[in-house]
Amino acid sequence: MNGIDSRSAAFLQEMGITPLWSLRGAPDAVAAPISEPISEPISEPIVEPVRQPVAEPAPAPVAYSEAHLPARTPPPSVPYSEAHLPARAPTPVLDSAWGDEPAAPAVTDEEIAAMDWVQLKAAIASCQRCDLCKGRKPVYGSGAQQARWLVAAGATTAADEKERTPLAGDAGKLLVNMLAAVDLARDTEVYTTNLIKCRPASANGGERAPTLEEANACRPYLERELALTGAAMVLTLGQIAANALQGKPLQEPLAGSRGQVHEINGVKLVATLHPGELLRRGADKALAWADLCLARAHDGRG
Repeated sequence: MNGIDSRSAAFLQEMGITPLWSLRGAPDAVAAPISEPISEPISEPIVEPVRQPVAEPAPAPVAYSEAHLPARTPPPSVPYSEAHLPARAPTPVLDSAWGDEPAAPAVTDEEIAAMDWVQLKAAIASCQRCDLCKGRKPVYGSGAQQARWLVAAGATTAADEKERTPLAGDAGKLLVNMLAAVDLARDTEVYTTNLIKCRPASANGGERAPTLEEANACRPYLERELALTGAAMVLTLGQIAANALQGKPLQEPLAGSRGQVHEINGVKLVATLHPGELLRRGADKALAWADLCLARAHDGRG
């Protein structure tokens, strides 16, 4: 391959065009810069080498330093004011899987007194009127919504909670027989409920006696059930229901209420023993029979 003169080679090198080709044994084509012009013509055409793109070297990294930043003038101090803030839309109340939303306020006695069956059940399900609502499994009343009698026990029991119905288990079976003895069918003519809809539990999870505050918190629910059923007779079972509905201390013996016809919201009331007690003391069934006969004689059926 023919070579090129040293001057051309110097120009090509300055332009970054490499490599340069020269004849073997020829003088170095890229010697020191040429000071005198070359007058002789070039006898042969110059074969230019293929120009390869030359990547420019990357800039050297510069360590970050506050000294590299221009001096900044601090903004003027502005007194804080709510007027400077943009208007914000109210935060929507969302259901939270973590239970962080605020609890609904407890329903009032007046609100309960105006409820229908659907509203009443919903109010019991979301009740906040006493501490029994924490971890509750409320038990709703059952039976005829248009009833001859309303039968009210005291507090919800573990058996009621398990079966999701008031007066569950063996006590409930005995109640069916007691009502049949005075010509009443539990499912179609009687509405059965517990005064206290949630089970009062002790610290270890066992059952305990309810407090007067718990009984008073639930009483408006029972009064609304009574109004909705249109029952002409209330039969209370046991000491708690009889005393709470008459406004007596819960610990007062049941004997003071038995054998008489009382009244609640214009409806006659007769108190008798709880079927669970009768299962433990069979001899007292005669007392309960007398109470049933008293209620039957005053329930308006003639």
